[in-house]
Amino acid sequence: MIACTGVSKSDSDSKKVNNKMNAINVIAPYKYLDMWVFDDERVGLVQEPFVSGADTMIDKVVAHISNAEQGFVMLFSATPFPGHDIKLEWRRPDGGGNWYFSEALDMEGWLCPALFKYFSAAPQEIYVQIKAKKSDAA
Repeated sequence: MIACTGVSKSDSDSKKVNNKMNAINVIAPYKYLDMWVFDDERVGLVQEPFVSGADTMIDKVVAHISNAEQGFVMLFSATPFPGHDIKLEWRRPDGGGNWYFSEALDMEGWLCPALFKYFSAAPQEIYVQIKAKKSDAA
């Protein structure tokens, strides 16, 4: 459930980004202008939106999280990891992005080229874990 077409930092800022890719990535999506978006300074993304079904997938997987609109934690990896909730299976390329299917949700969602900020090629499978954000007061 990686996003699409947000505001990227300038090229000079993106040159500061570490080109090594993590085995497990973490982002904290939130609602902005009624859309699920996320920021990831590490890869130069700001208010990167989830679109074309990926947003609807998020609606389903965060239904149990209070105040998810204020932010939640999403971990994702191309390899299974303990505690993952959802498995996304690659279906086909489209428009520079890729369509993924979740059997658990019985839904497809499109992940745009921002996916390549995290993976050198579109993974055949993406494993996702969704968690509530810990309170800032904690």
